[in-house]
Order: sequence, then structure tokens, then C-alpha cells
Amino acid sequence: MVSETTGLVPQDLHIHTTFSSDDGAVVPEQTVELVDRYRYAERMGISDHMEYVLGEQFDCYRRTLESHNFYVGTEVSGWSWVREALGLDANYYVYHCRDRAEDYRGAELLLSSGKPVIVAHPNALGTDLARVDPQCLIEINNRYVWRDDSWRELSGYRDRFRFVVGSDAHQPHWLNQTIARRVMAELGLTEALLFPVNLPAEDAVSL
Repeated sequence: MVSETTGLVPQDLHIHTTFSSDDGAVVPEQTVELVDRYRYAERMGISDHMEYVLGEQFDCYRRTLESHNFYVGTEVSGWSWVREALGLDANYYVYHCRDRAEDYRGAELLLSSGKPVIVAHPNALGTDLARVDPQCLIEINNRYVWRDDSWRELSGYRDRFRFVVGSDAHQPHWLNQTIARRVMAELGLTEALLFPVNLPAEDAVSL
């Protein structure tokens, strides 16, 4: 879905940048400044991997994102990182929930913060959505959703969860959501928009 008013997709809260310094999929060109220059969504957030932005680095990370008018997220890879994540000044969490009892508990603990918890690409991680707290949001992810037909199973959870679309962009040419939004349409799902629009109209780049 593209807005008739702005020509932009409504939201992307799952984008990586060079702050994910040791992620081999992130290219040097994928800077915060580049993502800001090529905004393509009305609501945008950066969610770099938490293990790369801990400690004093997180303050720099948060200030940089806020200076570019991005929402501040972080990607939390399962239970072992949850308690540290709760100590960070983030707006939301993108969460890896594998099919393990401790990871389902981790999602519940993150929810106790009162911040949105987005369960990322459950089809790629083998997440049993029947065990996920229904307060979580489920992401349909442009990076992984096309790899098999398991996305069709999401239709069985339309009354249990709210859904969002993410790009999981690690490189400039991944900054799109074409397949994920087609899947949303085929499933007849409506996206949950989590935050107010954070894009100045004069900076919009229509697609």
C-alpha cells in the first residue's frame, strides 16, 4: 500500500545501518545519512543489532537517529539479550523469537516495558505463533517472507495479532517492501501503524 497523498509506504521500523558494524550483510554505504536521504516511508525507525550498540555506543546511536528524525529501535536476538535490552532508551524492540521456551518468556518480559515488541520474520526462525503473547506484533519481512510458502499460515492468526511490514534492509537496494506488502494484501491484513508520521513532507522521496 502506497499513500495517495505522499507516494510513500506507511511504515518501516526494521532497517539496519553501519552501526551494526560486524554484520557482514551491512555494506559501508548503508549509513544513517543515506537512509535519511532516501526516505520511502511515512514512519521510519532504525533497529540495529543490540550487541553492536551497547554501553556508551547506545547513547551515540540514539542521538544520531534522533538527529535524523528516526524512531530508535534495536534488534534483540532472543532471551539472552532481553534484560540488557530493557535497560536501553529505545522506542521499540525487534525481537528474534526462536522456538524455545526462554525466547517466548523473553517476549513477555520485553512487553512489560510498555514498548512495542515486533516479532521478526517468524517463518525464518521457526517461531510457534501459538506460543507468542498476543500483545506482540508480527512482522511480515521483505527479506525472508518469499523464501517458502509458510507465510500462508499467518492467515490463521489474523484475529490473534496485529501485523507490521518491515524491509530488514542491510543495503541500499534492500530499502523496499514490495513482496512483503503483496503478501499482506493476499492475506487481507491491515498494518498496525505504531507511531506518528516522522517525515517532513519536503524530504519525501516518492517511489
